[in-house]
Amino acid sequence: MPIFELAPGDLRLSIDASSLGFADTSELLHLPLPWIGQARAEEAARFGMEMAQPDYNLFVLGEVGSGRTTLLGQMMRAQAALRPVPPDLCYLHNFDEAEHPRALRMPAGQGRQLRQLMGQLAKRLQAEIPKRLAQDDFKAESQRIREACTIEKDRGYVALSAYAEAHSFGLMRDEGHMVFTLKDEKGEPVTAGKALARTQQQRVEVEKAEEALRDEISRYLEKTQSMDRVMNEGLAALRRQTIKPLLAHELQLIRNGLLPDVQGDAKLGLFLEQVHHAVLEDLELFQPGDDEQVRLEALEVVLLLFRVNVVVDNHALEGAPVILEDNPLYRALFGSIEYASDGNELATDFSHIRAGSLLKAHGGFLMLHLRDLLADEPVWEKLRRFMRSGRLQIEEPGMVHAPMAAVSLAPEAVDVQVKIVLVASVEEYYAVQAADPEFARRFRCKVDFAESFTATADSARATAIFVAHTCQRKALMHFSAEAVGVLIEETHREAQDKTRQSAIFALSEALVMESADLAQRRAARTVQAQDVYAAREARIHRLSYPEQRLQETIADGERLLDVRGERVAQVNGLTVLDLGDYCFGFPVRVTARTYAGEDGLLNIEREVELSGPIHDKGVLILHSHLSALFAHIAPLALNAAVVFEQEYSGVEGDSASCAEFYALLSSLSGLPIRQGIAVTGAINQHGEVLPVGGINEKIEGYFRSCELLGLDGQQGVLIPRRNVRHLMLDTKVVAAVRDGRFHIYTADDVGEGMSLLTGVRFGDKGVGPYAADSVLGRAQKTLQRFRRACAASVVHQGPAHQKGHRSQV
Repeated sequence: MPIFELAPGDLRLSIDASSLGFADTSELLHLPLPWIGQARAEEAARFGMEMAQPDYNLFVLGEVGSGRTTLLGQMMRAQAALRPVPPDLCYLHNFDEAEHPRALRMPAGQGRQLRQLMGQLAKRLQAEIPKRLAQDDFKAESQRIREACTIEKDRGYVALSAYAEAHSFGLMRDEGHMVFTLKDEKGEPVTAGKALARTQQQRVEVEKAEEALRDEISRYLEKTQSMDRVMNEGLAALRRQTIKPLLAHELQLIRNGLLPDVQGDAKLGLFLEQVHHAVLEDLELFQPGDDEQVRLEALEVVLLLFRVNVVVDNHALEGAPVILEDNPLYRALFGSIEYASDGNELATDFSHIRAGSLLKAHGGFLMLHLRDLLADEPVWEKLRRFMRSGRLQIEEPGMVHAPMAAVSLAPEAVDVQVKIVLVASVEEYYAVQAADPEFARRFRCKVDFAESFTATADSARATAIFVAHTCQRKALMHFSAEAVGVLIEETHREAQDKTRQSAIFALSEALVMESADLAQRRAARTVQAQDVYAAREARIHRLSYPEQRLQETIADGERLLDVRGERVAQVNGLTVLDLGDYCFGFPVRVTARTYAGEDGLLNIEREVELSGPIHDKGVLILHSHLSALFAHIAPLALNAAVVFEQEYSGVEGDSASCAEFYALLSSLSGLPIRQGIAVTGAINQHGEVLPVGGINEKIEGYFRSCELLGLDGQQGVLIPRRNVRHLMLDTKVVAAVRDGRFHIYTADDVGEGMSLLTGVRFGDKGVGPYAADSVLGRAQKTLQRFRRACAASVVHQGPAHQKGHRSQV
């Protein structure tokens, strides 16, 4: 096909505001926010969320700003509303093993109810038990038990006293101790002098009598201790008998205060039985005593064991929980156990257990970002174990390395049923697939967000709905249809395609906010197209300082760029610089030199390691095509070098291979190239021009350079015809083309481009020898001259030199 110059209407897509069907976006607020251009992702996400089988967690792939988090969060909430409210999770004191608190799941709201009931129980017991134990009948019965014991003790003491008297001893009680003294015949105590005056036989008899009395005293004391035990047991039994009805009534009130399904729970029943037993065992702590402070402290310790630690309270939920965890630290995700210093030891108990996001999301959905997990190895390993077992054990990491001894606590592990939505980039997804297939197997539902989508009338309306919801969410003024049309055009620009829109709506959202701000400053009622254009220009101005400085080097003459006249072996190529937040095009001079030799094509960038593999591939492909064009005079006697002038930061990509090819052919043919026309495009081995990326930025960058140096109506660019659909040029460029001050040409074949640049017919490819007046014919003549020069050099050197040359190799 011949060279084709594009008309202004080919350079960008314009959206007709009247076709959108509304005056401003306030008319669209009643419509739900759609998944714009993400039908595949929406279908996959719905499948994964509705799939009840295990291991169908969702792995969400997509670029930042594609709406993956917002849309998945929206669907999670919609799905959660259809699910039942999951149960509460409580931890209770384990009276058998305090270091292993028991987990108890209860219907939503029942955990809070149980905690309240147990708190009320503790208060009522503190108030009612002392009252019951202070009643007259209890006191009378207690007094009877004590008096019966006292009578028995007195009866034994009388018998013991009689025994002592019969053996000449006097016996008395002194502060709980038995004291006896030896008496003489008159009943008087034996003094030390009288005792020494006794005979040996008498002293032996006294010692035996004393030993026998001591035995009797011991037996008496054992009996009194037994009597005390019986009395205490009787008193304890009386207390239990008195309090049992109260306690049974109070515990029944707790059961009655819960749902019927909960009342028969085995774990709850065991806990209440243990509470019943613990109260009856420590009833004396409820009675005032001598040391009130010690008693009250001990009572508080007992009552604290009756508390209920509701770690997950779902009483306020409507549907299943939805948690978006943006800070998945170990404790935040898996829960924790809080410790407090108690002297030289770190102490804790069941009431200091705290739930993490996984436990809170039981029965619902949890969204995580893969990058956050990979940045914390302990979190990643713990999550892997959880995904394998489905059970979560709350533990406090790092307690092994605590600076002091710590009380060990291992709460009962619980089953957790949660649908995890893991958000990642494409690269992260495939890295996990390769490095950890077991983990990846737990995420069988892949939700792949597209970067762009085919533009339709429906997608345009969906974009307008997105703008409406953004205005409502951000409290912004609404957009007119014309302004929305400009925003839609911008999505085409971001996608670099007239037929497709970008799915990275974060960029559109930012432009919506910036446009609304400008409209507000001029006191407008709605955002108009002029505001969107102004916001876009303001953003470019904020980000384009690096481009400005490079363009200034051209205006100052520091960088060499000719945009007028003709030059042999010199052509203006087009490059793109991507700074992350801003991408722009910039021209670069490409030059070539050719001469007789046998070394072939030299890529100077490659020799100095300033080129990437794709660029090197492009150079090899153009060399292959060049060799094929002149295969009829092979082997070629050619030395050639091609270089990007004043380029010191490296070159990557094959979009300059056409420019390099034209520079080489110009050098071989001696034909000058029009310097006003810059070139971009890749080449294949058949000489076809292939589309390239960044086409809009390249054209606009060269246009700005020509503006700086002066537009004369002869400048323009030559691009691949296959890139026409990608054109979404700035309105300034379109206006310049309309006025004839700038031109955009397209080509399918490198021969067409060479004819445009030189004004000379290219020649019939593949039909050599070529016509002498064609580009290929002139290059053919030069290559034949090179061959003759090489052959003459070999003949001149002679066989000896040739032999020496071969041995040197």
